[in-house]
Amino acid sequence: QVQLVESGGGLVQAGGSLRLSCAASGRTFSGYAMGWFRQAPGKEREFVAAIKRSGGNTYYSDSVKGRFTISRDNTKNTVYLQMNSLKPEDTAVYYCAARYYSGILYSPSDYSTWGQGTQVTVSS
Repeated sequence: QVQLVESGGGLVQAGGSLRLSCAASGRTFSGYAMGWFRQAPGKEREFVAAIKRSGGNTYYSDSVKGRFTISRDNTKNTVYLQMNSLKPEDTAVYYCAARYYSGILYSPSDYSTWGQGTQVTVSS
């Protein structure tokens, strides 16, 4: 089973960009479906983006489609979330998640392994 460590969060002004990284331990990273989720204070954890093990298919929530891009580098055991045109409503703790699976997973309950999260704050 992989372990996940997110990085790249921070404070940015509205309209700015950030790139989150999620580094995975273990030799079987390429077999894992990966996802990004976020949780704002007082709200449930929500789906942001997901990518298949091969990287060939991606899926986004409507709230980030066209602004965020998920990608992965299986040679570096890392998945990324490029976030552009950030809005104050994107402020949240962002988590990456993994499950050994061939498809795309959208629900938090589908994932078996989670990182510790990284804070993203977008000021207006």
